[in-house]
Amino acid sequence: MGLFRKKRPPILGIDISSTAVKLIELKKQDGRLRVESYAVEPLPANAVVEKNIADLQAVGEAIKKAVKKSRSKLKMAALAVPGSAAISKVISMPADLGKDDMEAQIQLQADQYVPYPLEEVSLDFEVLGESRDNPNTVDVLLVASRTDNVEVRVDACEAAGLQPKVMDVESYAAENAFELVAEELPGQGVGQTVAVVDVGATMTTLTVLEDRRIIYTREQVFGGKQLTEEIMRRYGLSFEEAGRAKRQGGLPDSYEEEVLEPFKEAMAQQIARSLQFFFGASQHNTVDYVVLAGGCASIEGIDDMVKEQTGTPTYVANPFVNMSVSSRIRPQMLSEDAPSLLVACGLALRSFD
Repeated sequence: MGLFRKKRPPILGIDISSTAVKLIELKKQDGRLRVESYAVEPLPANAVVEKNIADLQAVGEAIKKAVKKSRSKLKMAALAVPGSAAISKVISMPADLGKDDMEAQIQLQADQYVPYPLEEVSLDFEVLGESRDNPNTVDVLLVASRTDNVEVRVDACEAAGLQPKVMDVESYAAENAFELVAEELPGQGVGQTVAVVDVGATMTTLTVLEDRRIIYTREQVFGGKQLTEEIMRRYGLSFEEAGRAKRQGGLPDSYEEEVLEPFKEAMAQQIARSLQFFFGASQHNTVDYVVLAGGCASIEGIDDMVKEQTGTPTYVANPFVNMSVSSRIRPQMLSEDAPSLLVACGLALRSFD
């Protein structure tokens, strides 16, 4: 299955993270997007370890539960491999090549760019447009991932009774959804450099976009699980109880000052450090905006703390802010979950390619 192959609607966007399956169905009505259904289904501990599926059966079961919870009737899905499991390269090809000739040429040249035997990888390409330096060539994005990364997600999806139609890469799904988030930024990301920082349960992914296109991605091990583990340790709770208390409240009054504030400080420092890595690896020494995504972006006041730490205007991602919402969805809940649904939303948008 190609990593970029375009299929026609309708498809569910399914994001498999370390702690949950997130699912979204979007519809277009009178030219406006509408959230038709969505669900977040927790995964058992260690079913997914640092974005690698370790328990296929548990993930398949969680997808099935998420579909049931969402009440979606769709049977086709778009999924994604993590950025760390994909190799991306922009190459130049003659502009006058037809699609079949280009595919044959890329297959011949792919072993220059992919450090694995080609029989072990799934690869696809997308023409980005005319090369800036040469009107006779086009820039082509080549993306490859080991076939076992792709197949394990296909198997989990099929185990839930769904048909996988698109396999994307998480960073490109986030780029897709960023188009919606950018509408809320001053300047809308056009001609600007924007850092999207997705802080999930175990991983922090920095994706830097210039003029709305990805120029840099980096993953680091840091996430909300550290906060959950500190709640466990401090208050003598199980991992499940700590996770529930973190989301629903009921912790002692000292929690915010003694546990939450130090975590927020650590998260802001981690984001500042990630940006320093980007500055060190590029010609940039600043970004115009920081956009926070992932479950940890919902922590109250974290945007202000990151702004203070980085000296950069900081926003919390909500790709649904200009969409209408089905009557069966609670808008308040969708708004709270929105930052963690960026990748799922980007995948659901593949319905409209």
